[in-house]
Amino acid sequence: MANVKKFITCDGNQAAAHISYMFSEVAAIYPITPSSTMAEYVDEWAAAGRKNI
Repeated sequence: MANVKKFITCDGNQAAAHISYMFSEVAAIYPITPSSTMAEYVDEWAAAGRKNI
């Protein structure tokens, strides 16, 4: 059985938000344009109860 890898396509803001959320207890992101979507992703994942750490 071959290993199946899961890939997603995302922009840099989503990639940075994913790393900051998954590997820390607190993600402090200053909401300025164009990086505002990073904070939105982290807030959405936290509200949904997505597991981190």
